[in-house]
Order: sequence, then C-alpha cells, then structure tokens
Amino acid sequence: MARKAVAQELSRERILSEARELFATFGYRALTMRSIAKAMGYSHGALYYHFTEKAELFYALIKDDFALLLQRQREMVAREQGISVNLLQKLMMEFVWFGLTNPNHYEMMFMMNEPELQQYSRTEQAQCLELFAIVVRDVVAGQPGAESRKYTLPWNLFMSLHGLISYCIQFRLTYEEARKLADEHIRLICASLDVDAYEQQRPLVKMLG
Repeated sequence: MARKAVAQELSRERILSEARELFATFGYRALTMRSIAKAMGYSHGALYYHFTEKAELFYALIKDDFALLLQRQREMVAREQGISVNLLQKLMMEFVWFGLTNPNHYEMMFMMNEPELQQYSRTEQAQCLELFAIVVRDVVAGQPGAESRKYTLPWNLFMSLHGLISYCIQFRLTYEEARKLADEHIRLICASLDVDAYEQQRPLVKMLG
C-alpha cells in the first residue's frame, strides 16, 4: 500500500521531466537511479516502480523525441504533391531545425555512445532514417548507378547532415545563426545528386502508415 502511494505521488511524467534536465546537465554515465532519485528528493525504490533500470528511463525520454521528429517528417511529406529534390531539401532542413532547436534532445537521440542504450533506440532511429532513405532513393531513381547506391547514399547524406548539426551544437549555434550555412550545405548536397529541382514530381510512395 505504501509503495502504491509513493508511486502515485511521484508520477512517471515528473520523473521524465526532471530526469531530462539531469541527463542534460550531468550526462548519462554520471547518473544512477539512486542519484536521480536523490536529486528529486525520493528513494530510488520510487523510481524502480516506474522504470526497471536507468537505460529504460533514458529510452522513455528519447522515444518521445523520436516520435515528434517522425511525426514532423511525415507531415512534411504528406503536404507535398510528390517526391522531388525540393522535398528532400525541405526534409533535410527540417532535420537541421529539429537538431539545433532541441540540442539536448538531439544529443540524446543520435550522439550517445552507450552499449546498454543501443538495444532500446534502434527501432526509432531506423524509422526516422528509413523515411529519409525512401525519399532519397526515389529522388535519384533512374539515374545510372542508383541501384548500387540505394543503401549507401541515404546514409552518406545523413552523416553529412549529422556532421553539420554536431558542429553547430558543439559551438552552441542556434538554428537562426546556422540557417544560412545549413541552407548552402544542403543545396550543395542536393546539387551533387545531379537531379533537376524542377523535374516532374513522382507520386508519393506509401510511407506514411
């Protein structure tokens, strides 16, 4: 009965809200379930009522972040009349916007090198990257060598974007401060694909389910 009362008082939502700030301030490795609970003024047993381990707690945070990013990506694709290099440019800029507007979130989602976390976030990462990959593959479809690059090209484009975002986060650049640089970077990337920006758009593929 006492455990249930504590669980009701210390809600899952409060744990997630305060844990996010703690992870952003101290980093993943520096924290334990005991230190998180202590910072919140509770025993670590109260946290274990909601989360079995620190990795599960961390995953609950980034799962919400991935859901938001994926929703924004899908909404952008749905607003377009078809797949084109213009859509690809918008999708890439949206990714930059998300990363620089939510730098702590982005670091947790894409920049954490913790083996115990990998089992948790792979599905969400894969969903976001697969939607991006579908657009990339459809944009270059029909070009010589497109089939042989269908797996490597989306990954290479993502890594180029990731490098830009990581650099800006490291030097604490906001989206507005980095917007011109990001726009030029994305235009150069898309120009390297050698696709006419005004070519007839291809019909939307089934990617929004």
